[in-house]
Amino acid sequence: MREIDFMGSLEVGVGVYTGGARRAVAFPLGGLGAGHVALCGDGALRQWQLSGVPNHRGLLPDSFFALRVSSLEPPADVVRLLRAAPIVPHPRPAANVSDGEVPDAPPVDDFGAPLWPFVAETAFEAGYPFARVSYLDPELPVAVSLEAHTPFVPLDADASSLPLVRYRFTITNSSAEFRHGFLLGTLQNAAGWDGVTPIRGTRGAGYGGNVNRLLRRPGQSGVLMDHPGLAEDDPAAGELLLWTDAPAAVLPRALDAAALLRFVETARLVAPTQLGDYSDAALRAALASGASPMRAPTGPSPAGHTWDAGVAAAFALEPGQSTTIDIVHAWWFPNRYADFDRFGPQHTYGPTRFWVGNHYATRFGGALDVLDAYLADRERLDAQSRAWADAVADSDLPEPLREVIAAQGTLVRSPSVFRTADGRTYAFEGALGESTRNWNGDAGGSCPLNCNHVLNYEQALARLFPAVGRDMRETEFAVQAADGSIPHRVVLPLYLPQLHGEMIGGPVRPALDGMLGAVLKTYRSVLDGAGEPWLRAHWPALQRLMSHISDTWDKSGDGVLRGDQPVTYDISLHGPNMFVGALWLAALRAMHEMSGIMGLESIFQDTFVRASAAYDELLWNGEFYAQPPTGEAYDFGAGCLSDQLLGQWWAHQLGLGHLLPAERVRAALRSIVRYNLRRSFEPHGYREFADGDETGLVVCSWPHGGRPAVPLRYCDEVWTGVEYQVAAHCIYEDLVDEGLAIVNGVRARYDGTRRNPFNEIECGDHYVRAMAGWSLLGAWTDGGKRPGRYPYVAGTSWGVLTVAEDGTVTRRPR
Repeated sequence: MREIDFMGSLEVGVGVYTGGARRAVAFPLGGLGAGHVALCGDGALRQWQLSGVPNHRGLLPDSFFALRVSSLEPPADVVRLLRAAPIVPHPRPAANVSDGEVPDAPPVDDFGAPLWPFVAETAFEAGYPFARVSYLDPELPVAVSLEAHTPFVPLDADASSLPLVRYRFTITNSSAEFRHGFLLGTLQNAAGWDGVTPIRGTRGAGYGGNVNRLLRRPGQSGVLMDHPGLAEDDPAAGELLLWTDAPAAVLPRALDAAALLRFVETARLVAPTQLGDYSDAALRAALASGASPMRAPTGPSPAGHTWDAGVAAAFALEPGQSTTIDIVHAWWFPNRYADFDRFGPQHTYGPTRFWVGNHYATRFGGALDVLDAYLADRERLDAQSRAWADAVADSDLPEPLREVIAAQGTLVRSPSVFRTADGRTYAFEGALGESTRNWNGDAGGSCPLNCNHVLNYEQALARLFPAVGRDMRETEFAVQAADGSIPHRVVLPLYLPQLHGEMIGGPVRPALDGMLGAVLKTYRSVLDGAGEPWLRAHWPALQRLMSHISDTWDKSGDGVLRGDQPVTYDISLHGPNMFVGALWLAALRAMHEMSGIMGLESIFQDTFVRASAAYDELLWNGEFYAQPPTGEAYDFGAGCLSDQLLGQWWAHQLGLGHLLPAERVRAALRSIVRYNLRRSFEPHGYREFADGDETGLVVCSWPHGGRPAVPLRYCDEVWTGVEYQVAAHCIYEDLVDEGLAIVNGVRARYDGTRRNPFNEIECGDHYVRAMAGWSLLGAWTDGGKRPGRYPYVAGTSWGVLTVAEDGTVTRRPR
């Protein structure tokens, strides 16, 4: 790989991707629950999901950036599309992913030849929420780079929920002559598009009658787009905005990409050229009187078609001089419907669509309101976003941990998570994609909704935005059944019958591990500042839940849960097992602590002591915690389950101490790494998330034989959420080499060559179990054992903490 000149380093960089490592890079841009577009390693924009419909193949044509650079003497005019040529497909593509696909072709003439050439190469650098693309081309007399981001401020969900992307281009005259030209930013009016149906040029289902309006304000210009012929409650009704505050010529309506490029080719700066005055005022004056002889079409778009639009921002540079140009895409789609898959028995509700709305649309009246809210607070929002990126990039975390912590924000703001008009937050397990086509399609949300056993692993969303974590707990208790149980899926809208006493799916009955996790997540919210009144309000629900668990699974009263135990592997375990057992022990300890906060006498500590001793005696086999044979399908028996100490991982994060003998916990972790961390894979008949000579932690293995005829479901798969929790737990227990070996394996698989570093896959893209990665930060900084500077988010403040050599910790809040 040749050396890349980045034309100046990105201020916040964690991952750098060049050559073939750009192939699968797709960096999500967009706010929390507010829609999504991805900036890819070749510089193109793909995976358009602005209206909230998850669809990795969502392509919005004619939405790109391009550059024209001219000079008087020597006479020169160079044009480039600001994207590189498609990267040659990998000779051994990874299964279950689609990020490396290149579905968009460049604009071509009537003979199929590209109208403008690509740049020779790109380099991609990321430091969430910022991404930078350097456009590298020896024929360009200027150096060009793009820095894109959507504001991201820990603890401030609203500030992090803007449906907007700011693209900031830096252009530097690297030649010895004066240069001037135009940076073109384009956008297609997507109002009316359902987010899934393919678009051909400007032709698509739902298009026709689209209206583009020229926006002219002092120092600003752009195009506001809508579709007034749609009903106000149409799922695809909304607005888009293309905007710049640079001196710019605007083409408000265009028939296709060729017209947009021709517009730039014909643009001129006559007065500045004649008078030698390229000041900002002179450029604006010249552009105001018309920069191109081209005429824009008028009126609404014809039936079946929409309009494209473009802004051509002018620049003029002396040798060595630089300028920055901001272009913004903003959008506003107020209508979200609960029209996704529903698990459980199928109910017929007739033509009702169940409108739930988008939260951001209650804060803004349209795309222009979104822009103005950003502009009014741009300095703070950008500074806070930069501060977070710096806190991670400049930290003393080991490199793979920095990568994980930086990428966790992309999961929080992926299409898997959304906020409804009432302010509640919901999550699919993931976004349907290549990994779900064996049982479902590849567009929409995967496995709705708020699946509590998968979200047992999630830490990033609730830690970065504690108010969101509290909100999700309130929803969980809102759907609690009369018997105290909590179904592991939520039916939306909440006024519909919930999944009580019915077969749910994945697993069939309410997941026991998810119910135990509800207790732990509630205590997490308390520690993150929810307060005693909030806890008191939910205490009766917690008591009903614990009574239901005891009455159903601890009938003997010895503290050991037995019987049919539905869990996250979409099956039930039977008889004592430490996967459920450790969660039960952690829940008992959490209930004891919460009792103390409220000044109540605890009835849980005695049960904890009894249960801990019983589980340890029943399940310890000298190396790890196994399961007594039951003869039931899917039980793991003598297997070494990677998740066997999930509850202990939770306990460390909540300050609950060891639930089992510490030396046995560490021995079990060593065994998990020894037996389950594989460095080569063969096809195994289930989903493949690691292959060939890659490294990954399998869900379960049988190191001494005894693999059942019907083994634990998914046992041979590799789940990043499990890998992260085991790695973090290892680090908590000072098994640092083991923890880093696991994380290094994950990041090597997701290095951009075959898989996207910003999209971890399981049952769908952007799988929420992977938000377990956030726990690596807490594990590394636990107890001040490792001197250095680290980012922190502590419920009511965030910033940088410094651990001195003597273990003293100081915090510098933002």
